[in-house]
Amino acid sequence: MRLTQHTDYAMRVLIYAATLWGDGRLASIREIADAYAISENHLMKVVHRLSQLGLLQTQRGRNGGLRLAREPGAMRLGRLIQAVEDDLDLVQCFSGASDCPLVGLCGLASALDDARQQFLIALDRYTLADVLPRTAGKAGAEQVVAWRNVLPARA
Repeated sequence: MRLTQHTDYAMRVLIYAATLWGDGRLASIREIADAYAISENHLMKVVHRLSQLGLLQTQRGRNGGLRLAREPGAMRLGRLIQAVEDDLDLVQCFSGASDCPLVGLCGLASALDDARQQFLIALDRYTLADVLPRTAGKAGAEQVVAWRNVLPARA
């Protein structure tokens, strides 16, 4: 199973915003784009979607930005991914519009559906708070920037 780039970026935005939880500070798209070396245009779409889903609160204007809508410890990873990921169908027959001649006859779809459910159940054991970067001596969003600095540079 592979998650889309949109979901990857959405999780990064949520992690960044979670590092600011309790500070009362808003994060900007530019700040997040710089921290992760991601296009601001991509992030605007991601933030818009997260806002529509009620996962982020956004504020327009000169002092605007974004913040988590709920405490990071209340946001389960499996549920977040289900909300953001457009297509968790592992095979064509999951969609209901399959032209596979084995629909209803083979057990592959059932086995894959079980695996998908177990994947989401396993992720739901973790909250957003559980996956925040841990960098000694750093706090808040500085953790994310420090964390990025130890990752290999992108080509």
